Amino acid sequence: MQEKPASFSIKNWSQDDQPREKLRDKGKATLSDAELVAILIGSGSKDESAVALCKRILASADNNLNALGKLSIKQLMAFKGIGEAKAITIAAAMELGRRRRGEEALHQQKITSSKSVFELMQPVLGELPHEEFWIIYLNNSNKVIQKEQLSKGGITGTLVDVRLVLKKALEVGATGIILVHNHPSGTLKPSEADKNLTQKLKMAGESLDIKVLDHLIITEKAYFSFADESLL
Repeated sequence: MQEKPASFSIKNWSQDDQPREKLRDKGKATLSDAELVAILIGSGSKDESAVALCKRILASADNNLNALGKLSIKQLMAFKGIGEAKAITIAAAMELGRRRRGEEALHQQKITSSKSVFELMQPVLGELPHEEFWIIYLNNSNKVIQKEQLSKGGITGTLVDVRLVLKKALEVGATGIILVHNHPSGTLKPSEADKNLTQKLKMAGESLDIKVLDHLIITEKAYFSFADESLL
């Protein structure tokens, strides 16, 4: 009778090697990224521990959690030891992390610079494969009241209704707005459509004492600010 392979389930490891116990006893900051992901999946394969498996997965993503978050369910399942349930668990955890970053920025956010706008909106727009246009509504202390998607699919291909933007600003009591959209191509150069829409909203808002404070073009790692470049 063939001997059954030893299980690599986390509960069967020596205590020093168990990331769950390490988190409990020493705190979550002491765990590596691989150990944290290993807690999510629980076990590896008969030939590989969960931590070793997660180290391999992370290495394929250049040990970058943002890159890991972009892997599809199918790509994760290509690793031996990762079935559909484990792949979905990893994807769900990555999405929760992305949403948490966005919510923390919103709750704490007082817009003080173009960089603070980028920190708020990069988790929303930075990694999208398509273009979206958003409006951030601010009170007179430059605190975020609300952020809202205005269009999806590109400025040139979508009718941006200036009246709806200003109607919403009046409804929420905003005194300032910031325009934000992404360029999936990675280019930071504003198009003529970008410039024209900015001026259109700026002129329309002036009569209602609603200021266009900035317009940001966002890519995954960088941004272009109309205000910083004196284009407003």
